[in-house]
Amino acid sequence: MKAVLQRLRRGLGDVVFPPVCVHCRGLVPDDGEFAHLCPRCVKEVDFVQPPHCSTCGHPFYGEVIGEQMCPHCTDLVPAYREGRTAVLSKGPGRTLVHELKYHHGLHVLTDIEAVFRRSAHVLELVRDAVLVPVPLHPRKERERGYNQSALIATALARVAGGAARVEMLLQRTADTVSQTHYDKKTRRLNLKNAFALAPGAPLNPELHYVLVDDVFTTGSTLNSCALALRRSGALNLDVITFGHG
Repeated sequence: MKAVLQRLRRGLGDVVFPPVCVHCRGLVPDDGEFAHLCPRCVKEVDFVQPPHCSTCGHPFYGEVIGEQMCPHCTDLVPAYREGRTAVLSKGPGRTLVHELKYHHGLHVLTDIEAVFRRSAHVLELVRDAVLVPVPLHPRKERERGYNQSALIATALARVAGGAARVEMLLQRTADTVSQTHYDKKTRRLNLKNAFALAPGAPLNPELHYVLVDDVFTTGSTLNSCALALRRSGALNLDVITFGHG
């Protein structure tokens, strides 16, 4: 009965306030896989599929023969084993991240889960793993009201069907400004030693840890986090991001 009432309330709400696509502002049908992207915009989401770069997750296009050099992370020396991503951060995929990150759009987490359900190569990496969100500085988290990477990690754990769990093992010790407009070298310098193991955080070298962030841009933030975990004994370590770019 409770489930029936919830569906009825949602149905009435959709009549009064029809769901609108967060990307194109068109109407979203209530019988689709995505609740906040219309079918046309879903087709524009650039889902990543293998083959892809093993460091940053960016896809390789065309026929792949032999070892490939990835132009997106050539100067990154990863402190982790492998990186994978679900979508390229452009078009509707980028809009989902921006809605969550900058507009308090917690509602788009349902669509982020829908994206992960289509990303088999991501899910296979996180099964039976400990998901470690990239932390925000406490000041930034107070301002935003939440850590978007923690919410994405929780969504990913739900899609994995209980085969993964989220643990807040890291803390951000340096209150750096936004790295959006800095080049790779400056980002690395700004983020050096910016992260540390959280006080009392349990870490088992035998477990598989996966760092989770919203977007892979240069890899500087994720690599700084990976170094902090490796220094604390996490050797079986991978990286997952929702988007790349």
